[in-house]
Amino acid sequence: MTGPDPGAGAEAPRERRPRSLELAPGVTVGGETAPDRLPLIAGPCALESEELALTVARWLAGLAVRLPVAPVFKSSFDKANRSSIGSYRGPGLERGLEILAAVREATGLPILTDIHEPAQCAPVAEVADVLQIPAFLCRQTDLVLAAAETGRSVNVKKGQFMAPEDMARVVEKAASVGNERVTVTERGFSFGYHNLVVDMRSFALLHGHGIPVIYDVTHSLQLPGTGEETGGARQFAEPLARAAVAAGADGVFLEVHPDPEGARSDATTQLPPERAERLVASLVAVRSALAG
Repeated sequence: MTGPDPGAGAEAPRERRPRSLELAPGVTVGGETAPDRLPLIAGPCALESEELALTVARWLAGLAVRLPVAPVFKSSFDKANRSSIGSYRGPGLERGLEILAAVREATGLPILTDIHEPAQCAPVAEVADVLQIPAFLCRQTDLVLAAAETGRSVNVKKGQFMAPEDMARVVEKAASVGNERVTVTERGFSFGYHNLVVDMRSFALLHGHGIPVIYDVTHSLQLPGTGEETGGARQFAEPLARAAVAAGADGVFLEVHPDPEGARSDATTQLPPERAERLVASLVAVRSALAG
């Protein structure tokens, strides 16, 4: 017995490309012709210190010199959905924005960070180029509208409980206030308990609605709720990322930490810079092969 086709009634036209938009200064996603540089959102999961943030940001800026990528620095000032009350959340809004501003000043990189409630949107928009809505909050209308009303780009993580075509309604919410600079990030779908799977059809289905799609390597590797902290399967980073780019992902989201095992958030899924660079180089090669 087979279940219903998740794409039934919403099949995307073959080879359709999403609309083109400027995610951040110098970073274009989507379009009929893929941008010359692969959009790459990267950084440590949570802000732990200014020193760590600057270390990873400088690596990312250097990577953009070595490889054809368009970088955006990502890190969170608050991880509001940690599994345990005792888990590290981050430095908070005020100090977190100070650190992100220091990163931008020191490296010139565009900034992406999470927001969790409408009141955070305006102050975060003063520092960040992209406001990110976490997966668990993707259906929160007031949050989507407040983020879109800032005029900044909005990156919405697709909920682990959402079908690809359902995200079109989320994008429509943002567009209702005049902001069409919205991307969706695929980060896997709940498959039973404590497991995620990535349906590679998701990219084509979202493209069928004209939506540019980022692939979140790190969070697709999670094994949610397996203990005090979310577990993960870092060994699958390379095959999943390469498959996603081959399937049409318009950009990549990757969390990077110089000491993943010592990270205070997502220790089982972040990649060290050296491994991340090798992975990104292979993604650039896959993308080039598809273009050729």
